[in-house]
Amino acid sequence: MLKAVNISKKFGGNIVLENFSRDFPDGKTAVILGRSGCGKTTLLNILMGLLPPDGGEVLRDGQISAVFQENRLCENLSAGANIRLVTGGAIADEQIARELSAVGLSDCMKKPVRELSGGMKRRVALLRALLSKYDILFADEPFKGLDLDTKQSVLQYFREKTLGKTVVLVTHDSAECELLADEVIRL
Repeated sequence: MLKAVNISKKFGGNIVLENFSRDFPDGKTAVILGRSGCGKTTLLNILMGLLPPDGGEVLRDGQISAVFQENRLCENLSAGANIRLVTGGAIADEQIARELSAVGLSDCMKKPVRELSGGMKRRVALLRALLSKYDILFADEPFKGLDLDTKQSVLQYFREKTLGKTVVLVTHDSAECELLADEVIRL
């Protein structure tokens, strides 16, 4: 369950969110669209509990996982080790290797993240979130920095992996919105 009730947030004199309320349906993908600086990431951070609202409340039940705008990877660890940080022993190395291969990273299991390109790091961060145990996935521009061909295959992978899951996704890309959204929220 995820519900925002009369959420308000301001920074200085700038009102970013005012009395925002929404029920996020279980098992569906809600895509948040809006111009830069309109409060999409702020809303996501409030929904995750990383930023307190000035008013209102968030009702959330279950474990969360997240893909942030920044990759937030441990640069000295391998791609596989970064994924194991959130999965522990719940997923075998063979499965992690298969999932890496599914997003075009077949040779990266043991490669230190610092040696990967930006797009490769992005896919590791995405996998780390998708392979963790979660009830709600928050994703802030999860496909940024991917070339068009890679993005298409990763979008399809993401769609398959999140089918039936509760997802709140921020994007600027209308094609991503069309492919993934069960519900569109415009800020």
